Amino acid sequence: MHRRDRVLNVHNRRRGVAARRGDGTFGELIPGETAITDPGYRVARGPIATVEIGVEVKVLAKAMIKQIDRVINDLRNQVVQFRRGGGHPICVAVIGINHAESTVGYEGDRPFPTTGKQGFLHPFQEAPEAERRLRTEVASEFDEFVVLRFKATNAPPTPSSGSTTRRLVWTTRRRSPASVRDISNAFERTTRLDRIRSSTSLTGL
Repeated sequence: MHRRDRVLNVHNRRRGVAARRGDGTFGELIPGETAITDPGYRVARGPIATVEIGVEVKVLAKAMIKQIDRVINDLRNQVVQFRRGGGHPICVAVIGINHAESTVGYEGDRPFPTTGKQGFLHPFQEAPEAERRLRTEVASEFDEFVVLRFKATNAPPTPSSGSTTRRLVWTTRRRSPASVRDISNAFERTTRLDRIRSSTSLTGL
């Protein structure tokens, strides 16, 4: 971080590599480019050619089982995209799953509230099965798979009770620090191995 030779790529594009953009990419700064630092942030940003940490985010709010196959396929494909162009990127998935007692979807201005009946199940009715399928069918593709449970009704007034707020904060904090440490440790191991390989190659010359 202090050397600023690793940066966050805010455009999520790699120079010279045709691949689908992820939701977050971090890698080695392209030689000759200048890292950009923003006040209040320790991680600089700039253009990259390789992904060392790639993050994909999915949020399931309603009709989860109807779209679960697409979500799983998107997640699998994104791992392939992160690895395109070589290297061994650390792949991270962050999944938000709604556990609200009910919610409302919209098509234009027309509301479609959940009813709890087949085809219009409430989020809390679908959430356990959606999480189970994600964990069993795609979690192993990622180095770190983070599930954040939340409650959102998508209808005024937006719930903001103390119990809901505490649950959101508790769920997030309970998992995230360990995940950040795991990702950081994995990154340190990866960069250490890369330095060893590079040193070995130079010695062979």
